[in-house]
Amino acid sequence: MYSYGNIRAQQENVDSGKLQVTVLGERDSRPIENALVRISYTGDPGSVVEEVRTDSSGQTPILELKTPPLDYSLDVTEEAQPYAEYTVQVQAEGYEQEEIAGTEVLPEVMAQQPARMRLIEGGPEDFERIVIPPHTLFGEYPPKIEEAEIKPVNESGEIVLSRVVVPEFVVVHDGPVGDNSASNYYVRYKDYIKNVASSEIYATWPDDTIRANVLAIMSFTLNRVYTEWYRNKGYDFTITSSTAYDHKWMRGRNVFDSISRIVDELFENYLSRPNVRQPILTQYCDGRQVQCQSRGWMTQWGSKSLGDRGYSAIEILRYFYGNDMYINVAEQISGVPSSWPGYDLNIGASGDKVRQMQEQLNTIAGSYPAIPTIAVDGIYGEQTKDAVRKFQGIFGLPQTGITDYSTWYKIQEIYVAVSRIAELY
Repeated sequence: MYSYGNIRAQQENVDSGKLQVTVLGERDSRPIENALVRISYTGDPGSVVEEVRTDSSGQTPILELKTPPLDYSLDVTEEAQPYAEYTVQVQAEGYEQEEIAGTEVLPEVMAQQPARMRLIEGGPEDFERIVIPPHTLFGEYPPKIEEAEIKPVNESGEIVLSRVVVPEFVVVHDGPVGDNSASNYYVRYKDYIKNVASSEIYATWPDDTIRANVLAIMSFTLNRVYTEWYRNKGYDFTITSSTAYDHKWMRGRNVFDSISRIVDELFENYLSRPNVRQPILTQYCDGRQVQCQSRGWMTQWGSKSLGDRGYSAIEILRYFYGNDMYINVAEQISGVPSSWPGYDLNIGASGDKVRQMQEQLNTIAGSYPAIPTIAVDGIYGEQTKDAVRKFQGIFGLPQTGITDYSTWYKIQEIYVAVSRIAELY
C-alpha cells in the first residue's frame, strides 16, 4: 500500500483539503468528548502533523491538510495518486485505542473520518487497526461480472417485497460471494451509499456527476434489497463488498461532505424503466482501466466528462442507459417515525410536525449537549431555529436553521439512533 507512488504523492502535496474526525462509542454511538486524536502521514507514523481533542459532540476541529494537486483527480489520463493518505490515532479514557490507516484527503473538499471505539471491559486493553484500501479509481479491483439489469418476476419466487422500500440497514458481506471467512456488517443504508460513492468516485467531481453515480449506486442496492437476491440463494446478507458482484464498500473509511450532502438529498430515489416495478440494476465501470459502454453501462470517467460539459444527472444517466430511464421515489422509508411534511419548516411554521421535530431535537440534545433544549410548543421560533442550526453544524448540513428535506430526515435518523441508546440503559 505504501509504494513509491504513495511517497511521490506525499512529496507532491501542494494543495490542501479538510479533515474532521468524529469519535463515537461503538456500542451506543454516544459522542466521546476529550478524545486525543493524532494525525500523521500514512507510512510514517512518527510524522505527527496534528494533535487535537474532541468536543462535546465527539468532533475535532476542522483540520487543513496537504494534498496532491487538484488536477490529479480531474484528469482521466493522470496516473498519479490524487489523494493524500493520513493515519488517524485515537485515545480516550476507558476505551481501547484505535488506529485508522489510509484516510483519504482530497483537495478543496472536506473528509469526514468516523472512529468507533470499544469500551475496555475487564480484560487487557486491545488495539484496533483499520486499514483503508486504495480508492477503486486508483487501485486494481476485479471488474463487474455482467448480470441482467431486470430480474425475473414470478418465475423463481425471488420477488418477496410488494413495493420498493428504503431499508434502515443493509447487511454487507465484506468479501466475495462464497467467502465464508468474510464478516457481515450491519450498515445504515445512507452510510453504506456514502461509503461506496466515496470509494468509487472522486468527491472533487461536478455535483451532477456525483448525483448520477449516487443514483446508480442506490438503484443497484435497492434492486438487491427488493429482489432479496442473496437471501434467496441461501445467504444471510444483502450485498457484498466485492466489485466483481456489487460495489466496493470499505469498513471504517472516511466519506466526503460533497458526496454526503447529495446522498442526503437523494436517498429515497432510485432508477426505473416504464412498466418495471423493481429498481434497475444499474451496472457501471471506471472507463479507463475497464471499458463497458458497449454493454450499455455508465462509465465513471465518462460521467465526469459529461458533468464538466453541463449535463444534468438524468441527462448523464440517459446518455449511458437510454432515454427510457427515469428517477422514481420509494414508497416507504424503513425506521423513520414520521414522514417529511412536504415543505420547509422555518420561522412562523406551527403545528404537529414542528412539535414532533422539537421533541426529537430535545431527545438528541441528551446525547449532544451542544444542542440547546427548546420549548415543545409547536411554534417555530428563534430558539427552535438556533437549535436546528446547531444540529446542522454537528451533522454536516448547511447551517441555515431551516428544517428542509435533508435536515428533517437527518433529525429522524439521529433521533432513532439516540432513542436506541436510551433503550440500552
